[in-house]
Amino acid sequence: MTETPILECRGIAKSFDGFAAANAIDLTISEGEVVGIIGSNGAGKTTLLNIVSGHLKPSSGQVLFAGEDVTGVPSRKLARKGIARSFQVPQLFARSTALENMMLAVSLLARPHESILSRFDNDKLAKAAHEALAHYGIDEHTDAVVGELPQGVRKLLDIAMATAAQPRLVLLDEPTSGVSSEEKHDVMQRLADRFATSGTTVVFIEHDMEIVRRYASRVVALTDGTVIADGAPDVVFADETVAEVIVGEDVTTGGA
Repeated sequence: MTETPILECRGIAKSFDGFAAANAIDLTISEGEVVGIIGSNGAGKTTLLNIVSGHLKPSSGQVLFAGEDVTGVPSRKLARKGIARSFQVPQLFARSTALENMMLAVSLLARPHESILSRFDNDKLAKAAHEALAHYGIDEHTDAVVGELPQGVRKLLDIAMATAAQPRLVLLDEPTSGVSSEEKHDVMQRLADRFATSGTTVVFIEHDMEIVRRYASRVVALTDGTVIADGAPDVVFADETVAEVIVGEDVTTGGA
């Protein structure tokens, strides 16, 4: 019996004022895969993630999550079904501490159906938030004000918050964007370790080809809203079409 894919995109299309940001995208992802999405600016990468995560409705096509048709389901409902989404710019409260940010995420995502008093019990929330920060190795920053944290730690905190409900599928939009070269591999390694431990499926957009080569088990290349290559990193990066259309990234040597 064939195992049901955790994610299926069937003929996904999305147009904005006549411009096709996504054009009949077909994509099937199995549980536990780590898939890197690459492509030049405007290739349709973020549009695809926005559709899968419920932030955009496709013009046509279907999105199936673990066999269930979730096309057009709002992002908040999808988060409760098991799909988490982080953005290129961290969505954080800069004047609050890391712990306070995490407590809010736990109260809204991990415990949405508990009573108001139970959800906002500070002792219970603080314990759960501490544990979540520890999963990503940033619990040493518990009491630090977010606006004063290094960008890499803010990225990890943002993803920790997005995954507070322990999702089955995580969508990451440029997890190393804005992160210093000294921090980026540490950030990705902590994410890789966390998701490997939890068995979480990961789809991430990334412009740094070195990061993609090192952490993706599979690479999907897009251009003009269309999939032009899909396979193992070495195979995709050796594709002449990929090298021709993905401008600004060195796909042949792995440089950023």
